[in-house]
Amino acid sequence: MHIAWLGKKSPFCGNVTYGREIVNALLNRGHRVSFLHFAQEDFVDKTWRSDCSEVVLPFLYKSQVYTIPTLRSSQILMRSLKKLKPDIVHGSLTLSTLDFRLPEICEELNIPLIATFHPPFDSKLRNLKSSTQFITYQLYAPFLANYDRTIIFSNLQKDLLIRLGVPEKRLAVIPNGVDVQKYSPGISHFRARVKADRLFVYMGRIATEKNIEAMLKAWKLSNMGPGCKLILVGDGPLRSMLEPFYGIEDGIIWHGFESSEEKRIEILRAADAFILPSLVEGLSLSLLEAMACGVACIATDAGADGEVLEGGAGVTIETQGVTTQLKTLLPIFRDQPELTQLLGYKGRQRVLERYTLSRNITCVEKLYGEVLQLKPMQLSRWA
Repeated sequence: MHIAWLGKKSPFCGNVTYGREIVNALLNRGHRVSFLHFAQEDFVDKTWRSDCSEVVLPFLYKSQVYTIPTLRSSQILMRSLKKLKPDIVHGSLTLSTLDFRLPEICEELNIPLIATFHPPFDSKLRNLKSSTQFITYQLYAPFLANYDRTIIFSNLQKDLLIRLGVPEKRLAVIPNGVDVQKYSPGISHFRARVKADRLFVYMGRIATEKNIEAMLKAWKLSNMGPGCKLILVGDGPLRSMLEPFYGIEDGIIWHGFESSEEKRIEILRAADAFILPSLVEGLSLSLLEAMACGVACIATDAGADGEVLEGGAGVTIETQGVTTQLKTLLPIFRDQPELTQLLGYKGRQRVLERYTLSRNITCVEKLYGEVLQLKPMQLSRWA
């Protein structure tokens, strides 16, 4: 099967990781993949496989959150798809205006179209950030109704989109998946390098929706002691504002963005606990990766993360009052190594049961087959 994948290769974010893992897995299973993405014309990324052909789409602005394409990008996309003649187009939506043009372009070319819809959410609308993300869902819903299928990560997300008018038959729940051979418990010397008796980790963007300051306040108020370290792996717009007030004197290490997957895995393997205090989420790949490495996890019930940890696979807290809740939990996780070991074991078992990359790819392949069976009907309808 030839898949034209429209997604992101930079800057680093969950969408980039999702695309890389799915595309590499599809290639491993013998499919042909053409990758169309927004980049400068001289863009070269040597971390991606050479057997995946690339098409560069021009843009005016690109961030971890959204992209502003040039006026020519849709013309280049259509011309490229005509030349490539893929069996199916899969758009890992980049929050750009091109997302809204894709159904029209693919209908004109008689190519089935699938989307993966990533934006984080909180179905309970408990804060300003979740209300803002709800607007994104309201904006996208009428357009997602025109995709042949839209992949989402949880039943909560599915219910939200149905309420906004997307037909249920157009939605497919396929949770994120992790390579459990790569992300697994193992030996790590990272804890010794940072001189930690107990190591706590946050891995992700340093941005408003991640609610980082609530976690940092809780850490400072908990008086965790000199043997405990909290390492933040990632970067973002709030780092420069927070770092001066929460530093090494508090046992807080600002590691910054880490491009090496091997080093990120080494950090997770050294950790006693992983913390995700987000106000909104989709289904966090970082959370799944930590669980797969056997790390005890604490996460808010935003998005689908509560579903992931339910039934004792981790500890779930509410998005409201994160500082107070973590102030209680952090000393317990510090003083109870048996508890963190048990939660780490249960977390990995949960990933093995529900969230493996292999299972994810099998579900995606099945969805491709279902959509392609409709192609003759689509051709006759569009003729």
